[in-house]
Amino acid sequence: MANYIHVPPGSPDVPRLDVTVQDQEERRCREGALRLLRHLRPRWDPGDVTLQLFTDGITNKLIACYVGDAMEDVVLVRIYGNKTELLVDREEEVKSFRVLQAHGCAPRLYCTFNNGLCYEFIQGEALGPRHVRRPAIFRLIARQLAKIHAIHAHNGWVPKSNLWLKMGKYFSLIPTGFADEELNQRFLSDIPSSQLLQEEMTWLKNILSNLGSPVVLCHNDLLCKNIIYNEKEGDVQFIDYEYSGYNYLAYDIGNHFNEFAGVSDVDYSLYPDEELQRQWLRAYLEAYQEFKGFGTEVTDSDVETLFIHVNQFALASHFFWGLWALIQAKYSTIEFDFLGYAVVRFKQYFKMKPEVMALGAPEQGRGCTVLK
Repeated sequence: MANYIHVPPGSPDVPRLDVTVQDQEERRCREGALRLLRHLRPRWDPGDVTLQLFTDGITNKLIACYVGDAMEDVVLVRIYGNKTELLVDREEEVKSFRVLQAHGCAPRLYCTFNNGLCYEFIQGEALGPRHVRRPAIFRLIARQLAKIHAIHAHNGWVPKSNLWLKMGKYFSLIPTGFADEELNQRFLSDIPSSQLLQEEMTWLKNILSNLGSPVVLCHNDLLCKNIIYNEKEGDVQFIDYEYSGYNYLAYDIGNHFNEFAGVSDVDYSLYPDEELQRQWLRAYLEAYQEFKGFGTEVTDSDVETLFIHVNQFALASHFFWGLWALIQAKYSTIEFDFLGYAVVRFKQYFKMKPEVMALGAPEQGRGCTVLK
């Protein structure tokens, strides 16, 4: 099974509560959240509980529940977006969450419920595009991602990427049109034909799967807002593991570099330049070999190879999220221009393709020596 994830023995059980949180109106949402808190925080007086809605997410709805003003103990309630079960394997998400928690890479998962889950709030600041390019911060991000990538698969099992399987599933779910006339016209004029998308998907698989990038446990959605920076502690933590799973190491980094451009107001001039990337990748490789217990040094050749792989896998990231956005445009009830986002991702894919494929690619299948 390509996306097999084994939860380490001794990991705390995660209770499942038979509760459904309605999110269409504030009163019903509060009622559902308070039902969860009766189990999770039985000593809290329901009348004292404050609910704060976070508005940055474009997949789910996230609510912070707490008592008092200090926000020392906060329970996050995440309500799954409409039809997101088409996009996310919720069972695998919980397994990834538990594995990462067991290795000190995730907050505590309190429970799951019928249409969501509850977990611990991480103190700190959700980052933006201006933060992730600062050397003091991007070195922390590189180190944290290396720590996750260095997590061993269970009992020596050799994992396989499920990227192409997921991409194929997403492709089968993209709409052929929209009932709204204006939306449909934008779809027909601005989105590549399904035949062209199919051809590109086949090409991506043939080229990228032969680069030799290791398959590791990946976050797969490391956008800026999914990185929490605690300046006082001098560390970063990642949140939201919906898309986590085994994937190509270079994809995870390339996806993060794409997210330097932001989400709501995408600006690809913010994509990290070559100098920043090489600094980032060297910091990553140094941390990776430390977590793996390797004694080898990081060479310029290692950085060069990873630089090429990362930029070429960034193409797959654009393609993946372009398909994702088309599906969201059909089903999501969140206020966001998903179709416009799909257009932006596919345009950047086709713009970036000749640039990154012209890089001095190493021999087919050659990998970075540090990552072997």
